[in-house]
Amino acid sequence: MIRVRIPIDVGAIATTGCSAFALATPLRIETLIGLAVDESLGPRAPKDKRERTLRATLAGFRAGTFLLDIDGRFFDRLDDTVMCAGTATLRFFLRRGVRSPS
Repeated sequence: MIRVRIPIDVGAIATTGCSAFALATPLRIETLIGLAVDESLGPRAPKDKRERTLRATLAGFRAGTFLLDIDGRFFDRLDDTVMCAGTATLRFFLRRGVRSPS
């Protein structure tokens, strides 16, 4: 489980004049996965490691290796959009079970 802070989209607020975007921000799943990778690696991780990890995570998601649960809803497409406010909780689930060595 990874919790990420959701940035407020100031540009959308200014462009539309709608203050609703200050309360909730629409984000693509791909963007949320990027935020989760940054959160899990921490601020001191090298840039190349971030890029490799993000590429591998996105490739695994595209291949259907795992499911993504965001605040209790499952997503399986990178171009889906979810409305988030404040923080989002991401959980990654393997699609198939892993056997432990006996």
